[in-house]
Amino acid sequence: MQKKTVKKRLVLKKSIRRLISRILITIIIFLVASILVKEKPNLKPKIIENIYEKNFQFTKAKTIYQKYFGNILSVDKIVKEEEPVFSEKLTYSKKNTYKDGVALTVNNQYMVPILESGIVVFIGEKQDYGNTVIIEQIDGIDVFYSNIETNNIKLYDYVEKGELLGETKTNKLYLVFQKDGKYLNYKDYI
Repeated sequence: MQKKTVKKRLVLKKSIRRLISRILITIIIFLVASILVKEKPNLKPKIIENIYEKNFQFTKAKTIYQKYFGNILSVDKIVKEEEPVFSEKLTYSKKNTYKDGVALTVNNQYMVPILESGIVVFIGEKQDYGNTVIIEQIDGIDVFYSNIETNNIKLYDYVEKGELLGETKTNKLYLVFQKDGKYLNYKDYI
């Protein structure tokens, strides 16, 4: 019994050391970047353009982080004690090509499930689509969910596959799939 507690303490200490070293490395990178921006004034406009004017790719940042630092959590298996209440698949009666995506005919006030886990990168109005939520999926594809009403999500929330995104305002749900600024064929994803 004592061996197990000693082993757990060693694993905990090792995990804490890893976390602290990762935090210190992040702080050092931030400080070096700050010094470079201050000493090279032509670098600042490039950084502002890439951060504020272009779409930030969270999946690329995650891939780079995992390549050099490993997984965020050092735990091999994460046990989920709770299962989501709403875990549905997309259902519709008819689909038609619409602008850059597809218009699906669904029931009035259809509860829209999330197709794939990802990060909410936009919430607002899109011309010709109405109220839109854009989720950058873990595979790097941006999915536009349009003509929906949402109350429970905020910008930069992480959302899981199958969870409730919101309800449609009418019997139409508009979906658009995009990667690296190029529109993709919806038939490959629904």
